[in-house]
Amino acid sequence: MKSVKVLFVSQEITPYLDETNMSIIGRNLPQGIQERGKEIRTFMPRWGCINERRNQLHEVIRLSGMNLVIDDTDHPLIIKVASIQSARMQVYFIDNEDYFHRKSILTNSKGKSFDDNDERAIFFARGVLETVKKLRWAPDIIHCHGWFSSFLPILVKRTYKEDPVFAKSKVVYSVYNDPFKTPLNSKVREKFELENITKKDVEILSTPSYENLMQLALRFSDGVVYGDETIEKNTDEYIKTLKVPVLGYHGMDDYIEETNQFYDQILNIANNDKK
Repeated sequence: MKSVKVLFVSQEITPYLDETNMSIIGRNLPQGIQERGKEIRTFMPRWGCINERRNQLHEVIRLSGMNLVIDDTDHPLIIKVASIQSARMQVYFIDNEDYFHRKSILTNSKGKSFDDNDERAIFFARGVLETVKKLRWAPDIIHCHGWFSSFLPILVKRTYKEDPVFAKSKVVYSVYNDPFKTPLNSKVREKFELENITKKDVEILSTPSYENLMQLALRFSDGVVYGDETIEKNTDEYIKTLKVPVLGYHGMDDYIEETNQFYDQILNIANNDKK
């Protein structure tokens, strides 16, 4: 029997970033799932504040070198990798000089959101999927963490739906208490006019607020996980309207086992739907 493959796409992972609920889960969940017999791959952005020498990041030449076009501009995709030895786990980093070489993550030194956070998030999502294609590694579950990964669900379900690597993938989306106040760039919808994505699909991004971005991500997901005990109110209310499995917040003690069972539940539903 072939092992289940789980792709983790995380906005934050410790020790590369400071400890938060999200970064701790980003670090420990993949290890725990691997220890329960599933295959894993883990991706995060190569934020400019990550010390490459201390964390021993190095470029993966065979995966780098592709260009992704966003808003009619070519952006080179660089893939780096590092190992967390104690977990026997590798982390892949999506890198690009224009998007990820500034020293802060999502806001400048005055706390203002970067104007190109929309493009950075689109580049990250597409970069992950294109790299996984190159690896020829077809995930059964794609588990997204944090709003920066929120463009992945629609890409998997629309643009990449015919691709054999992702044709059977189920998307799980973890929602955290990580809202941003300033909406994304108002032209984000035009930048997202990709294959099989209709204007109606991204109509909600006519106001690219945090709440609307969450609704877009959740609408194209097969399961939802609460990563924090409390989340943004409108998103919480929207989750209650969804007809997909939802895993409530489980604290930091038993969430790994609960999440592992949640993956199995989603895959069982998919298998039963085929019958």
